[in-house]
Amino acid sequence: MAELQQAPSFLLLSLFFVQAVHFANSQSFIGVNYGQVADNLPPPSATVKLLQSTSIQKVRLYGADPATIKALANSKIGIVVGAANGDIPSLASDPNAATQWVNSNVLPYYPASNITLITVGNEVMTSGDQGLMSKLLPAMQNVQNSLNAASLGGKIKVSTVHSMAVLSQSDPPSSGMFNPASIDTMKGLLEFQRATGSPFAINPYPFFAYQSDPRPDTLAFCLFQPNSGRVDSRTNIKYTNMFDAQVDAVRSALNSVGFKEVEIMVAETGWPYKGDSNEVGPSVENAKAYNGNLIAHLRSMVGTPLMPGKSVDTYIFALYDENLKPGPSSERAFGLFKPDLSMTYDVSLSKGSQTPNPNPGANPSPKPTTAHWCMPKNGVSDAQLQANLDYACGQGIDCTPIQPGGACFEPNTVACHAAFAMNLLYQTAGRNSWNCDFVQTATLTSQNPSYNACIYPGGST
Repeated sequence: MAELQQAPSFLLLSLFFVQAVHFANSQSFIGVNYGQVADNLPPPSATVKLLQSTSIQKVRLYGADPATIKALANSKIGIVVGAANGDIPSLASDPNAATQWVNSNVLPYYPASNITLITVGNEVMTSGDQGLMSKLLPAMQNVQNSLNAASLGGKIKVSTVHSMAVLSQSDPPSSGMFNPASIDTMKGLLEFQRATGSPFAINPYPFFAYQSDPRPDTLAFCLFQPNSGRVDSRTNIKYTNMFDAQVDAVRSALNSVGFKEVEIMVAETGWPYKGDSNEVGPSVENAKAYNGNLIAHLRSMVGTPLMPGKSVDTYIFALYDENLKPGPSSERAFGLFKPDLSMTYDVSLSKGSQTPNPNPGANPSPKPTTAHWCMPKNGVSDAQLQANLDYACGQGIDCTPIQPGGACFEPNTVACHAAFAMNLLYQTAGRNSWNCDFVQTATLTSQNPSYNACIYPGGST
């Protein structure tokens, strides 16, 4: 197998418990978009109870709906509120309009409602409206000044949200570059964000990347599933998923224009569970794999190659379907939950499913259940097993037992090493069925594959 960096077992254990404590307290990096272009949504009070039953700690609103903001009071859930694109001209030209906006949409609810960020406009920089683009920074500055006047400048940040199209180049990730045609305006925004400490909010969608390149290997790359990876020719960094590649392209673009200090926030990302017959990619299986594996990736705290050891704040699109949205059917099929508050599919967001188990073989319940291990299916090629092995060990699990001298190094075969790594990833990623998919090359078994001193962690289901 490829040489992997070793770490002392006590260090890994320490890191695990630090991570477990972090999970137990909160998962502040996991948020959700709460769009309301629908006529069948449950009341905000019911939605807040739903959110409190999950590990979701942040909600992004596209506007500033009073009923929703009020319902979120005293929930401790972080709230992003938004000023619409149509508000930008008045916010930019009249400081009093900005003050009125803050007075109406923030002051009546804060601090009981934990408003943390105001987004001014959505994807303005790729709207093609030069007049609106030129007004974006003045609007943000006036909103910030109004917050400052209310002594909230250090508590509530001001940003705007961008599509990935603000980059004129993103592949390979190290070549990430902002569109030269609007670079002066972008630099002005970034100067403001650096000065105020607000995040650069971006909407990366591997789903759309797959639609433009619908090959099986691209799908696996987009869904965080085992794949051969893609090497950045400039840095020799191997990427194993599209999300990291897209976020690092943004990081490279920010670094290239001198804004290394500006943090990134993923304002939207998701995958539809159904679509029109001519749409490539929407399905329950794919949506569950993308969102489930994304959440597991964030929880691992592995980070991206250019931002290791931390997870960027990520708002999944979306909490509910929005049945009145125009466009293809997929636009109305991103919801994690249904209007009756049931799950569209399970991605381990319920409280109790998010804390990693320091001893995957231990059963916390006194009721005996069956332990399962994730093993390769018979007949899988060595090439696919090697891809599974590389993928699993690249997700932050401890693969030292299958390195030379490790308890599971012998027999020194790709099949044995891949089996150990695939099972370990399954046990640590949540023990969901999709964690043991590996592009349909793995299966669950109740037979313990451990041998001699080589112990395969086993989890109860």
